[in-house]
Amino acid sequence: MRVSEYFKLGKTQPYLDFVDVRLNTDIQVFVDPTALRSLKSTWGHACASLVQHYFEAVLAHIKKGNDIKAQSLLNSLSERNEFHLGYCSGRSKGHAFGKISAKYVWGALSNSLASKTGLLQDLEDTCLLIKGIDKDMISDAVCNIIRGPLIKYTQDMCAYYGILLTPDIPSGPIWNPTSEAWESSLVSLPMTDEGKVILIPKILVRHNINYQYQEYYRHFLLPIMQDAELQANTSLVRLLKDGRKRVTKIDLLEKYGSDKLAVVNQTLKYPHALKKYKTEKEDQASYPLNHEQFSQIEENDPPNWDDLIVALSELSIGQECADEYEKLIEKILSALFYPSLCNPTKQHKIHEGRKRIDITYTNESKFGFFAWLSIHYPSAFIFVECKNYGKEIGNPEIDQLSGRFSPSRGIVGILVCRSVNNPKLLEKRCIDTAKDQRGYILVLSDTDIINLIKAEKKIFEAQTFPLLMNKFRKLVD
Repeated sequence: MRVSEYFKLGKTQPYLDFVDVRLNTDIQVFVDPTALRSLKSTWGHACASLVQHYFEAVLAHIKKGNDIKAQSLLNSLSERNEFHLGYCSGRSKGHAFGKISAKYVWGALSNSLASKTGLLQDLEDTCLLIKGIDKDMISDAVCNIIRGPLIKYTQDMCAYYGILLTPDIPSGPIWNPTSEAWESSLVSLPMTDEGKVILIPKILVRHNINYQYQEYYRHFLLPIMQDAELQANTSLVRLLKDGRKRVTKIDLLEKYGSDKLAVVNQTLKYPHALKKYKTEKEDQASYPLNHEQFSQIEENDPPNWDDLIVALSELSIGQECADEYEKLIEKILSALFYPSLCNPTKQHKIHEGRKRIDITYTNESKFGFFAWLSIHYPSAFIFVECKNYGKEIGNPEIDQLSGRFSPSRGIVGILVCRSVNNPKLLEKRCIDTAKDQRGYILVLSDTDIINLIKAEKKIFEAQTFPLLMNKFRKLVD
């Protein structure tokens, strides 16, 4: 049974912000540290900072010979099952640097030249340089290190989707970067028959983590080693019939080895290979899984766009259906704009609660329209107001949404309504708002929403949204 089924949410994975895990086993996806660092939000930066700070603290204790302290920090990455990510085909049991493996990991780290020489800097470097550490251990370790932010995210998602929270649940170890120690407390979390659950944002998970030691060795390190052998004219150099010289990767592997110890030894000779690899990985961070990929992994259906169109077309206009309309629009936009927009909040309070925003999305776009928007205009958040009106949208509605904007929050919003009787007049009002530097408002009618859905069906997950781009250009031309 999945989280959505257990708590009777009436939504499936395409319409949820978190990974809809099965409660009695693991889903084979992983949290990648580089995915954390690629996030643009304050939440993402805080998580990435926690991971980096924790790993630096462990390495510092190892370099100082504080073996007991280093092992203690690793011990607290205990193997827990509340995340439900990884390889396990039976009951979830976790794969982190827990008590069983902490001593081994400490030994590997403390004895490795990669640690002693400063070659090892980031947690995911251990995948390249430390024997026995793989993506499942890295992923579970990251989840444990960012447990505090994930608990807060879980509480926010429970409030958003109406999931019951149980008070006074042991949090598990939470990393405190100030005290450089693990702490614990009693918190509110969702409880199931399988135990507590900590939710993971689906924009964080990947099929794999970005760092792969075989990829690094074969495509970054070995070519540099080949050049070095050729320049030194070593015994590995072969003379071809046409007079050219070459060194094969097979010969290099036979001479120097193919395990992680060989990777460390050769990287110490050619540290620029690792620097180049890491730079490319940071510049080419992997994208979040799309709807189709989640559908294949979780064996469930992708978004049913046709049903969404029917639901929108059949929904009655008027105040009595305003709440139902807002829920439907959120469902549509959450599926349509994923993975660009995420972490929705309803009735978000600003100005000490004096103003509320129907739906607020965090803009984590890496490509497409919203990424372009984030480069050129303040748009850390995208604000959505829903008007299930049977009347024309006027200045009061425009002013209401523009009043939610600020340079820090963002100056772009979407006003969703059922129809527009005088599109030229409404467009002029939005242009006036933009020219007065009161923000940029995109108005979407039922027809626009349906056209966006139809376009998305043809260009699956492209996130370019020509309709939105055309509307925005009219505001700034």
